[in-house]
Amino acid sequence: MIDVEKCRIMHYPAEVLARAASPVEKIDDNIRRLVGKMTELMLKNKGIGLAAPQVGVPLRLFIISLDGKKETVKVYINPTVTPISAKAETPLGSTDEGCLSVPGVFTRIRRYKKCTVTATDLDGNEFTEEAQGLFARALQHEYDHIQGMTIANRMGSTAKIAHRRQLKKLTQEHEKKPES
Repeated sequence: MIDVEKCRIMHYPAEVLARAASPVEKIDDNIRRLVGKMTELMLKNKGIGLAAPQVGVPLRLFIISLDGKKETVKVYINPTVTPISAKAETPLGSTDEGCLSVPGVFTRIRRYKKCTVTATDLDGNEFTEEAQGLFARALQHEYDHIQGMTIANRMGSTAKIAHRRQLKKLTQEHEKKPES
């Protein structure tokens, strides 16, 4: 049973962010409440995607809303993301990739331009979608979270040097407070 009221955004280098998540065994009211809490936290923090490990729950589930609106939140349970194109840097002139779990860090991450996702929705229906652009980037970013990866793991050595102070600050803050 997930204590949904205790869910909060976990910050790098929290242990739950560094482990591969477990499959969702059963879609029930507890999972629906979790999705509701994740939606609330994502929108409050102005994110466009959020994975269950980011709120301290090690399950293979994430949500995405590219326009940041509650009505467009889509749920992906036990997803599989498959690349169907070459990798590309964040296009010049666009915003760098950020993460609610790695606050203060925005960096270029090489991602596939196109991918497909196969997942289950809250009603237990399996679906497949093809994505490109920001949607493909968001899917890959959230999929990384359920695989135990953050942008801190993905960034190149130059970006790690550029963001070393913020990563060190997050590590020090993490060491000061116990994980719940």
